[in-house]
Amino acid sequence: MGRPIKKLLSFAGTGLLLAAALAAGSASAMADPGGPNVHALENSTRVCSLPAAGEAACTARQVTPNGKAAPRLSAPPSSGLTPAQLRDAYKLTGTSSGGRTVAIVDAYGYPNLASDLATYRAQFGLPACTVASGCLRILNQNGGTTLPSFNLGWAQEQALDVDAVSAACPDCKIVVIQANSASFTDLGTGVQAAARIPGVVAISNSYGGSDASDAAYGKYYSFPGIAVTASAGDSGYKGASYPATSSYVTAVGGTSLVKATNARGWTESVWSGTGSGCSAYNAALPAASSYGTGCSKRAMNDVAAASDPNNGGLAVVYPTSSSSSTWGQFGGTSEASPIIASVYALSGNTGSAATRTYANSIPYAHPGALFDVASGTNGTCPTTQWCTARTGWDGPTGLGTPNGVSGF
Repeated sequence: MGRPIKKLLSFAGTGLLLAAALAAGSASAMADPGGPNVHALENSTRVCSLPAAGEAACTARQVTPNGKAAPRLSAPPSSGLTPAQLRDAYKLTGTSSGGRTVAIVDAYGYPNLASDLATYRAQFGLPACTVASGCLRILNQNGGTTLPSFNLGWAQEQALDVDAVSAACPDCKIVVIQANSASFTDLGTGVQAAARIPGVVAISNSYGGSDASDAAYGKYYSFPGIAVTASAGDSGYKGASYPATSSYVTAVGGTSLVKATNARGWTESVWSGTGSGCSAYNAALPAASSYGTGCSKRAMNDVAAASDPNNGGLAVVYPTSSSSSTWGQFGGTSEASPIIASVYALSGNTGSAATRTYANSIPYAHPGALFDVASGTNGTCPTTQWCTARTGWDGPTGLGTPNGVSGF
């Protein structure tokens, strides 16, 4: 068991709903918390504020039973996904990265990150990952050690991210980059810093904003040879989200994951809150050309993982203030992005800098090695596969979810 966690203050958080204008080959819509996908978000609360122009917001959501404030817990919630369950669901049990490094890029500071991560890992019998051992590094957006000021919502996002990497890849090293703000410039600078760190093979970005052009921001995410993942957002089919729509990034959608008595032991369907859509700006992936996306440009998503806060949400140690923490249950596509980054790290196959091969092309060469998610929807749309699951590629879940590491 992990060490006890202090009781804490209640928190209030607001969060992300993405807005994006879609052009040729797509439709246009604005993200709206009262829109047709509001049912998907019941009993959960976004933790980050809506993004201003030029900014992103984190895509984490916390379970808030019956719409009430989340209870303060001294132990993991019984309904929260554990590391053993996550690895079983995605057939990762027994896999190892050999000590590869996953980087996480978020905004603002989180003073209790190391101690909260220690509690999480001890609770579930995972090997310690500490700053002292070199397993954990916490850096600013330039790679330095002077860290930015605390922000509650983004700190809760970081808690979900580091716990998700720990659950999916217990032997991975972790680098957390804390940007000075939620601007794309600061977050992107953080991605660049992560890419310079020796040993980093995957970089997770659990945030998004309006659809944007790689001509403006692509330099921050273009790292062939490193798997860069990004969350699709939590507003259902309402428009594309950047950086998930970048041609350089693996766009990660969300599923509902439920224990079952079938051969796999789990069932998966589209989480109705997951984002999906078509970029108005960025080029379609050549690897996706034969999959009938229906998008004239970049289609979102490529793959998916557990995201439904209530059905597949992860048990997490999270902060409620700059000095206090507790247990809770978190989801959103913020859960899925670090899971997929971890699977890339486990596979050791993250593209090639020498041949300028991006990691997002890899699953398209191995679709049969993924769990195909063929049921569920995340809204209404003019082209069926943009919002409704089907056999093969679809917008909400891409090609599917991990079935071991062979799809990556």
